[in-house]
Amino acid sequence: MADLTALALICSLTPSPAPSSSELMARHVLDELATHGVSGTSLRVVDHNVMPGVQVDMGDGDAWPGIRDKILTADILVIATPIWMGHPSSITQRVMERLDADLAETDNEGRPIMYGKVAVVAVVGNEDGAHKTVADTQQGLNDVGFTLPAQGATYWVGEAMQTVDYKDLKAVPEKVASATAGAARNAAHLARYLRTSQYPAG
Repeated sequence: MADLTALALICSLTPSPAPSSSELMARHVLDELATHGVSGTSLRVVDHNVMPGVQVDMGDGDAWPGIRDKILTADILVIATPIWMGHPSSITQRVMERLDADLAETDNEGRPIMYGKVAVVAVVGNEDGAHKTVADTQQGLNDVGFTLPAQGATYWVGEAMQTVDYKDLKAVPEKVASATAGAARNAAHLARYLRTSQYPAG
């Protein structure tokens, strides 16, 4: 069984080292992936100077090229985002805008460079909008070339207009844990398949 790797981009608005529900959700996804032979790492995007723009490299001081290199070496990308005002965080949008440059990048056989990579979305929030946030993020990832596994998302949404965060829970709700396990299981299965059976070149 080929070793697989995953990278989680945590799109919290909160810089390290402050606790983050998005980071905790990402850790839970990576832990589940590990049970399927996938080694994972993560980074909190807000801790890095990811400049605005839609180019692979926006010039001096731009941290995106280094993050992009990590995406290119991983088999699975996990995007973990909070919901803000019913939408993915602005950091998530920044990541999607930077990934847009890869629509024009191809491998040595002419395929879009992100072909063969799997993406999973994890969402946390204290308001409605998880399905919309997943849909918005998955649509962008698929446009760039990532493959989405069946039920390839997990989320937790707390009671509206309340203050309890995912990181405040004493235990992960059973249905959330089940969704996280299923997303990880399907992502690992799909990534393993794509490792040995890449999409055909055009």
